[in-house]
Amino acid sequence: MNENNFNYSELDSELVQIKDNKVTYLAINKSYRATDPEEQVRISIYQELIKKYKYPKEKIDLEVIVPRRKPEDKADIIVYEDDEKKNPYLVVECKKDGITDAEYKQAIEQVFGNANSIRAKFACVVAGNTRTVFDVSEFKPSEREKNVVADIPIKYGKVPKYKFLKGDKNHELIKVSKDDLMRALGKAHDTIWQGGKYDPTDSFDEISKLLFCKLSDEKEETIKGDPYKFQIGTHETADEVFKRIDSIYQKAKKKASEVFQENIKLDSEIVYSVVEHLQSINFNKTDLDTKGIAFETFLGNYFKGEMGRYFTPREVIRFSIKMLNPKTDQLILDPACGSGGFLLNAMDFIREYAQKEFSDDPIESYRMWHDFAKENLYGIEISDKIARVCKMNMIIHDDGHTNIISTDSLSDFEDIQKIRQNFKKNKFDLILTNPPFGANVKGKEKPYLEKYELGKNKKNQSTEVLFIERCLDFLKEDGKMAIVLPDGILTNSSLQPVRDFLMKKSQILAVVSLPQFAFAHFGAGVKTSLVFLRKKDESEKLEKYPIFMSIAEHIGYDATGRKDTINDLDTIYEEYKKFSKNPKEYKGI
Repeated sequence: MNENNFNYSELDSELVQIKDNKVTYLAINKSYRATDPEEQVRISIYQELIKKYKYPKEKIDLEVIVPRRKPEDKADIIVYEDDEKKNPYLVVECKKDGITDAEYKQAIEQVFGNANSIRAKFACVVAGNTRTVFDVSEFKPSEREKNVVADIPIKYGKVPKYKFLKGDKNHELIKVSKDDLMRALGKAHDTIWQGGKYDPTDSFDEISKLLFCKLSDEKEETIKGDPYKFQIGTHETADEVFKRIDSIYQKAKKKASEVFQENIKLDSEIVYSVVEHLQSINFNKTDLDTKGIAFETFLGNYFKGEMGRYFTPREVIRFSIKMLNPKTDQLILDPACGSGGFLLNAMDFIREYAQKEFSDDPIESYRMWHDFAKENLYGIEISDKIARVCKMNMIIHDDGHTNIISTDSLSDFEDIQKIRQNFKKNKFDLILTNPPFGANVKGKEKPYLEKYELGKNKKNQSTEVLFIERCLDFLKEDGKMAIVLPDGILTNSSLQPVRDFLMKKSQILAVVSLPQFAFAHFGAGVKTSLVFLRKKDESEKLEKYPIFMSIAEHIGYDATGRKDTINDLDTIYEEYKKFSKNPKEYKGI
């Protein structure tokens, strides 16, 4: 933080001033280094104590030396009961956002040491959106659970039973920024992960369950006027909090049995800590773009390395969707959907269209894109765990998880339709996909290989080759597809039969070569291209026709995943639009 990027909308100039990277608390005329991240936390809670909790600014002091403690153990904030500042009421310890659970527990011990030494009645630790308040005076000095209270009392008053009440403007959950949401999700992950006790997908499964409870509580579980259930109440133990969260989960699980089959596996203490991190955030009211980008970034950070094959970079996805230009009545499929990137960005494309189309009618706009998400998006993912990641991703985005199934997309259509009838041949208008590369389907293990035109009389065939045929099977005549393919499919002489098959079944619309590093920061370094095509009808014969060809050297990020200000895909899209209007006359650039 510095005076150039501090959020001045949250700064009360009658209480604090920031100048020359110094923050001055005017009532006590004390100044500190404004660039210290812990100071930003203190500015926020200091203003809150005065404006929200109604404590007189004259009865608040900062950086107070505590008797019988080390000289460096100063109390960050003390609220006193008297003007002379002799009777401490509340001690606050401020920590930067994103500290570990171990560091947070250490901060709790620090504030208790201060509170017990000066005999304050209440103690509070704040680290960003994570906050814990303790009743110190009514319990033994060693108690750390039963003495937790829901919130700081208003103006020396009674402790509330719960802090957050649905529909109460003074006690409602808060909308947060993308960064705040990512930090909260990160803290929840670290709490559950426990330094490696769970592998990434197991850990994400447990986060998903608790997020599902949080979303259910906000949307339907709690009625207006009641306290939210996904929070920690005054004097509640970890077991009591766990039982209430689990009751939400058991109800929600029945409604979404295709998402979750197993019970919450976490200890009550872990659930308690996750609730502590997430309880203040209003997921439902935080705008969709903020949720989407935060969750997508969180997932990308979460599943690096071997899990990277389940993720396609946002820049590649959005370009593919613009190229295919989905309509509200079209059915869209990704038969290798991973975490759902193509489907979610297709939903966002339609949402943006609906908001423009019905700019004066938000209800109709919401109905249009929400119905599209529910009825028009289909996905298949072979990994059951990653399918649940995809469903959770879609729920976070306001739904669309209904038609996501977990099975092998290459298996017989009859087997796929036993799971969900709608996955039929010649059904889908658009397919967007990044199929798995490099694996071989062996005829001995998968008898369905012989049923593929590109698998006949072969002992094995690569997954990417079979996915080409399967995608064309799923596609309607005149339907369009965007598919990521390894360049070997397009160039190796031994794969000429695959190219012949493609030319026989479809019209190639465009081929966009991606740089070697396109998937490198997700753990994959295969050179790839995006291929766009249209499925021909059975009787259609095409004369020679032009194909749009392009090379993208910059795609909005570099080999490490850092943002690149140059994105050739934007220019390529504009050129493709020109090409589409008159392919034979297009001169290129």
